[in-house]
Amino acid sequence: MLETLYVKDFAIVEHAEIHFGEGLTVVTGETGAGKSLLVDALLLLAGSRGDSGLVRHGCDRAELSARFVIDGREDLLAWLRAEALDDDSACELRRVIRSEGSSRAWINGRPVALAQLKALGERLIEIHGQHEHQTLLDRAAQLDLLDAFGGHDEARRTVAGLAQDWRRRQARVAELTGGTDHAERIDWLSHQLAELDRHALDADAFAALEENHRRLANAGQLVQGCANLAERIDGDGEFALSRLLHRAQADALRLTELDPRLGAVAELLDAARIQVEEAGDTLGRYQDALDLDPERLAEIEAQLTRLHELSRKHRRPMAELKPLADELRAELDTLRGAGDELARLHGECARIAADYASAADALSAARAQAGERLAASVTALMAELGMAGRFEVQLESGGDAEPAAAGRERCEFLVSTNPGQPPRALRKVASGGELSRIGLAIEVAALGADATGTMVFDEVDSGVGGAVAEIVGQKLRRLAAGCQVLCVTHLPQVAAQAHHHLRVAKSSDADSTRVQIEALDEGARRDEVARMLGGVEITRQTLAHARQMLDSARQDG
Repeated sequence: MLETLYVKDFAIVEHAEIHFGEGLTVVTGETGAGKSLLVDALLLLAGSRGDSGLVRHGCDRAELSARFVIDGREDLLAWLRAEALDDDSACELRRVIRSEGSSRAWINGRPVALAQLKALGERLIEIHGQHEHQTLLDRAAQLDLLDAFGGHDEARRTVAGLAQDWRRRQARVAELTGGTDHAERIDWLSHQLAELDRHALDADAFAALEENHRRLANAGQLVQGCANLAERIDGDGEFALSRLLHRAQADALRLTELDPRLGAVAELLDAARIQVEEAGDTLGRYQDALDLDPERLAEIEAQLTRLHELSRKHRRPMAELKPLADELRAELDTLRGAGDELARLHGECARIAADYASAADALSAARAQAGERLAASVTALMAELGMAGRFEVQLESGGDAEPAAAGRERCEFLVSTNPGQPPRALRKVASGGELSRIGLAIEVAALGADATGTMVFDEVDSGVGGAVAEIVGQKLRRLAAGCQVLCVTHLPQVAAQAHHHLRVAKSSDADSTRVQIEALDEGARRDEVARMLGGVEITRQTLAHARQMLDSARQDG
């Protein structure tokens, strides 16, 4: 239920905070006063697109917020939890539209995308009379309403549960087979695994292969570099390290005879000489063992080329091809041992599909009967509301080859508003007033079936008057027994039926135009209904008539 609506610098509304109660609330005012601005504000809070033209002239931004009471609405609480937007049982929507055209939205103080705001708005508010936001025009919502009207909750849950069971087992089959035929998957895995086993290397072997390739590919540089290094270590040149160290050690020994403390220097130089000689010996052995085999280099390069091709094919680094082979081998072992499980799953799928077919057929038959009852009830209510024509519920096969959670049908509400004309889809009815009254007829016929907590009717009384207007008001009041109803109206017969009354008044001066929205007490309600009855001059008879209308509405419940 809508609890409060806050509006600031929106269109010609400077500031307004409106509190709502249960039952039927009407919004009245002079023509052009801005009564529909409340509906526009709710549309924006329910996810409709806005633009800079909605910002009050001379202001930077328009601010809108609404607070809803959702105690007991487990569907809403579950949605908020799933989106990580839950805050106990609170539900607060906020929207800011800036003068340059940008827009931001929040749910329970957390920034959200417009799509999230719209998804929640559709669960909170049902607006009749504007094509921009009407859950009742959505075919899936129509099917939900038909099922709720027919009391198909249990049958719908059974069908949805069987569809879910079937899909779960199909997912397991796909998991076991990789989404392909079992035998084909085994053949494919066997081929890939044989190829990987021939060429893939573990991490150590691959590192050794790369090292060998690097050495063989740079053999020329290694030979030349080793020769140069050997010459510097122990060559015939005067400045070879071994020669220099021999001379330095001899000099140190002579000086040690003069001062024994230099013996440590002589020992260090002797150790250095030994290390250099060992380095020379090691280098010599490396040179003797250096492999310059070009054929081996070609073999390694061919092996690396095959590994590179496998890497591209499987989209894995070359060093990870061996682990991939282990993964494929595990899957192949599972598949080879999965024959019994697959046979069981296929059998279960066949059984579930048969159960689904039986349950879906029963639901289809129940929907057909409920559709006839709903059509007859709505058609009768349309006549009461001054509309000729008829209402139909069209059910057609969804064409799904696989079990679907919603059953086998798609639903379309059809309406003909003029005798002799074929019915058309409800979403294609052009007149806002007609659409509002048809929506009212559907909601009254399906009283209690629609889960939406707040319903808004704009232009519901367009083009009607007299007895029909009174019936419209009565139907709205009856609907308000099961949910919160807001109605923008210009008819006193409708206004008199309300539990709460808001009046919109517009005032202007040389600089600006302002709108005031006020809640009316009993005396002000009588005066407003009298104004709607009598126009400019309000007589005692008009006031008495207004009081009588209000008293009559209370007595009728």
